[in-house]
Amino acid sequence: MSHISLDGQWTLTSPQHSHIYTTCTLPGDVHSALINAELLPQPYYGCNETLIQWVGESEWLLTREFTVDSNLLDATAIDLNLSFVDTMASIYVNGTQVLSCSNMFRCYQVDILPYLQQGTNHISIALARNDIEAQRRADRLPFAVPWAVGNNQIPHLNTLRKTQCHAGWDWGICLLSTGVYNSLTLTPVYSTRLQHVRTQQTWLANGDCDVTLTVDCDILAEQTTQILEINFDKQVHTIAIDAAVKGPQTITITVTVTDPQRWWPAGYGDQPLYPLTVTLNNHTITKKLGLRELTLDTQVDAIGSAMTFVVNGNPITAKGANWIPLDALPSRQTPERYRQLLEDAVAANMNMIRVWGGGMYEHDIFYELCDELGLLVWQDLMFACALYPSTPEFLADVELEIVDQVKRLADHPALALWCGDNEVIGAIGWYDESKHNREKYVVNYDRLNRMLQQVVEQYDPSRRFWASSPCNGELDFGDAWHDDNRGDMHFWDVWHSGKSFDAYHSVKPRFCSEFGYQSWPSLPTVKTFADDEDWNVTSPTFEQHQKNGRGNSIITEMFTRYFRFPVGFANMLYLSQVQQAIAIKTASEFWRAHKQHCRGILYWQLNDCWPVSSWSSIEYTGRWKQLHHHAKRFFAPVMATFIQPPQQPLCLHVVNDHHQSMPITGKVIKVDWQGNVLETWALDTQLDPDSSTILWQSDQQLTTTAAKQVFYHVRLTCADGSVTENDHYPCLFKHAQLQQPAITVEWHQDNDAIWLELDCDYPALFVEPQLECQGRFSDSSFTLLPSHISGYKQRIYYKGECNLEILKQSLTLYHLRGSY
Repeated sequence: MSHISLDGQWTLTSPQHSHIYTTCTLPGDVHSALINAELLPQPYYGCNETLIQWVGESEWLLTREFTVDSNLLDATAIDLNLSFVDTMASIYVNGTQVLSCSNMFRCYQVDILPYLQQGTNHISIALARNDIEAQRRADRLPFAVPWAVGNNQIPHLNTLRKTQCHAGWDWGICLLSTGVYNSLTLTPVYSTRLQHVRTQQTWLANGDCDVTLTVDCDILAEQTTQILEINFDKQVHTIAIDAAVKGPQTITITVTVTDPQRWWPAGYGDQPLYPLTVTLNNHTITKKLGLRELTLDTQVDAIGSAMTFVVNGNPITAKGANWIPLDALPSRQTPERYRQLLEDAVAANMNMIRVWGGGMYEHDIFYELCDELGLLVWQDLMFACALYPSTPEFLADVELEIVDQVKRLADHPALALWCGDNEVIGAIGWYDESKHNREKYVVNYDRLNRMLQQVVEQYDPSRRFWASSPCNGELDFGDAWHDDNRGDMHFWDVWHSGKSFDAYHSVKPRFCSEFGYQSWPSLPTVKTFADDEDWNVTSPTFEQHQKNGRGNSIITEMFTRYFRFPVGFANMLYLSQVQQAIAIKTASEFWRAHKQHCRGILYWQLNDCWPVSSWSSIEYTGRWKQLHHHAKRFFAPVMATFIQPPQQPLCLHVVNDHHQSMPITGKVIKVDWQGNVLETWALDTQLDPDSSTILWQSDQQLTTTAAKQVFYHVRLTCADGSVTENDHYPCLFKHAQLQQPAITVEWHQDNDAIWLELDCDYPALFVEPQLECQGRFSDSSFTLLPSHISGYKQRIYYKGECNLEILKQSLTLYHLRGSY
């Protein structure tokens, strides 16, 4: 099928700014065009956020010309295809308005053949102000609908179908971006239009899989028979379509796949994908299908009710993180960056990503990569942390959006769940208007949420619709922040409520879809947005890059509970990342150890959309925080963790997520801070499939004095060659009698491989080899034991493009005892 691409250079002007006449690349956004033209400072640097708000307070006009030859005008129709239009936009062709857009999440298609002429044609996109439209819509509502105060800096964004965090969030810059973020195409249509292809899988008793294809097409001109061709699983099927009557037609065909290769989440198996090609009259739709069975088990049990994803008949422990938009500047959301972040998620042993409801339905490349990499997707619909209208106009607009998005995404094997919103049930109790009129706002919520459910179930009956996150279950508007026996939970008592890390041991969620702890960015990332005179956590620039009002205070106060206070700015940053890693590690390991209770752990959050202090485990620059290295360990298929219940023996829990048994060998040692091994316990056993087992426990009760002098270390080697290590510290770090270690660093290079070998005289904790240049090491934030204890030097490999000389100059070695 021949498309005419309208991607590329457009002219950008503004009615309010006559001096602006520049180019804008589409797909792309207005802010990026102005930055490229040096008409706007870099938004992420210093306090520049305050200097660029005028862009969102202006109207913008995008124009270009394109050529149409006479042959094209012989088509029956010429479709203009648009998506990711942000947000209030009017489209004109040769001076005539052909389309009005008002929903960023719609997929628009309009026939513009009547407005075209042979030769040069003119197209323009007039982008209206989103802030004014939001206020206008709010003024027309029959009653007040509270918006995300404290997150959004622009009022009433909840009335617009636009990415909610564009107006700012407690980790997000306020840009209020505008533009068109997906390719713009013209598609000639001759007699018939191939509209959509949907598939449904049915697994047969003999192990085969029936794939039923539903093909929607339009007959635009009466003619003789048309041939629909389907190419799938090395089979070619042709179907004759009666084209004598104009109008929509639906064709259904079932293809049987014998001996199907099943698609599995990462860590549980491979991700084979079957190409599908559907062709009608030179129009082609292509997809890649993964064949798999997926259900959500919410059966009532002895604890309450389950929340377990079951794939191909096997219960899965979902391990991963929450995803926010890749970049606050949509032009920077490139396929390469999508791949890097998602590959980094898999590298940390994740198998699920939650697309959070205050962002956007992601670009196709995101879901394609999740299919390829085995990352299950918990897909929120785009509502978050506010209340939303339920007027007929709003519901009608949202219904079209949900139809578009479900049709677009439902055939991705990675997609595991449709969730109605993020924290909107809870938000009913946050605002004065709704707190004092709860019944009214519950009905308002239910009208919208029930419509979402009906549309999702109509267009994708294969998947579960989950009303909200967090949610206790069907029609349950209870407190899913504190009720841990059913549904999914958001547990924020440690960060927002100031509880200690052991509060994570007070709950056993069935599925924790949000919990988090902030850190500051690393010094190399800070250097990308702050001059050295602003290298202070209370400088104006640093506070501009901390969007949580109490964030810096919470981080600093928690230092005083657990650690000796760090010396200098760099150690402040380093220790904040140690602290963040310990918080999420404490929760994740405890909940995994109780896998009969908990079958899902998604921490907040994977990524940043600009360089900022936040809950992410990967910085905006792509650097792994210490948390991400810890996640690689605490999400590993086989994981060992020490748990010390109150007034009970110290226990070693070993978790096996594999659905087959796993032989392991290793040992537990008790070590003092001078590097002496005081006791050793050998371990040699076989872990049951999908199990959590206590393999060892101590019969010792340490005195207060002894607890300051020793720690426990475990190292286990699995039959598949993987290794799991962990430590237990019997007292607070600030009380432990840590010795100042002398760490030796040796660089090695062999062909393309570069690695470090580290050794020490005394144990060193949370050792982080930090690079000023790009790239990372294979491990970081680890316990470094002297080689006379471990029997080897710690070897870590460099992953990146820098040469050895640059690496030697850019290395800084951090460890806990060196931070004070």
